[in-house]
Amino acid sequence: CGNSSMSGEMYDAGYRRITNIDYSSVCVDAMAARHAHCPGMTWRQMDARQLDFPDASFDIVLEKATLDAMLVEEKDPWKVSPQTACLIHQVLKEVRRALRPRGRFLSLTFAQPHFRKPLYARREYRWSVAQHTYGDGFHYFLYAMTAGEELSPEDAAMETRRLEEAEAPPPQVTFMQESDTEDFLGNIAL
Repeated sequence: CGNSSMSGEMYDAGYRRITNIDYSSVCVDAMAARHAHCPGMTWRQMDARQLDFPDASFDIVLEKATLDAMLVEEKDPWKVSPQTACLIHQVLKEVRRALRPRGRFLSLTFAQPHFRKPLYARREYRWSVAQHTYGDGFHYFLYAMTAGEELSPEDAAMETRRLEEAEAPPPQVTFMQESDTEDFLGNIAL
């Protein structure tokens, strides 16, 4: 939840049973105090990689920029590091476990589909992935995953390509050294 006003705004809009989690106990305590007047809204310190909820606990799980924060130190948005990919996978497995049948995971982000959908579109999660774009000029994206549905043929093909690329051996680069020459670029054979 962070220190976002989103939960309070949702409460004011009529959503009365909201469970908020954050990794920071300081944040959770501050937000619980700020929203003490909202019965039905709970606040818990928790790690998203290991949710402390029983299976099938929620109809909807909503994240806004939580995964963005986990990806912030990535140097190449086209290729997520193995460590961060593992972290995101742990979170998504836990989200899926906590969803009821036909439950929805909603992810709101500025991350474009070619960066985010490869993380979401995995048969293992047993959910479909729908994407919606909002905003003029500077867009934001809502990804809606529905538990118990299959990936679209396009998303299944994207996952297959991702898996094939992960299994492909890296390209071979051969360096030849000639004595006493400074023509380094000419000595690289691809």
